[in-house]
Amino acid sequence: LSTEFNYEIRYATPDNFIGEILYDCAKCLLRSEVAEALIKANQYFCEKGYKIKLYDCYRPLDVQKKMWAKVPRPTYVANPYKKGSIHNKGAAVDMTLVTLDGCYVEMGTDYDYFGREAHIDNYNLPEAILANRKLLFEGMRKQGFKNVRTEWWHFSFRKNRSYATLNEPLPCD
Repeated sequence: LSTEFNYEIRYATPDNFIGEILYDCAKCLLRSEVAEALIKANQYFCEKGYKIKLYDCYRPLDVQKKMWAKVPRPTYVANPYKKGSIHNKGAAVDMTLVTLDGCYVEMGTDYDYFGREAHIDNYNLPEAILANRKLLFEGMRKQGFKNVRTEWWHFSFRKNRSYATLNEPLPCD
């Protein structure tokens, strides 16, 4: 995607809510229109002293099925047998912000934490965390992304309806 981002593709490691390696390699793939919008969002954040750290991008439908088999809760995992996830279209990212030198920016929970504390409508958090989340949400919305209520880290590109759901494995060469 770009060397301007920080990457920690969690599903290429066992450090995720499944506890298993789900990807053969740590790649971040997106539709070109989505990637262009994300690069613009990153430029916005860089002007403010931050940059995007990516946890997940395109996700093959078979991986979505493995996630659903472990956690069949549509509040947190999209049902692959219905619409699937916008990740399956290459039109969503899981992300956070880090400082320009790569230091963690506190968002209140870790990535993939399935609990009330991760919900975007949870205002029972310290002001600094609420301010960090607000910056994240505003920067992404400016570039055409929307988030989901239960995950502060998830952003879907708004213009994704015409994109097909994909099940291609990540190219690891």
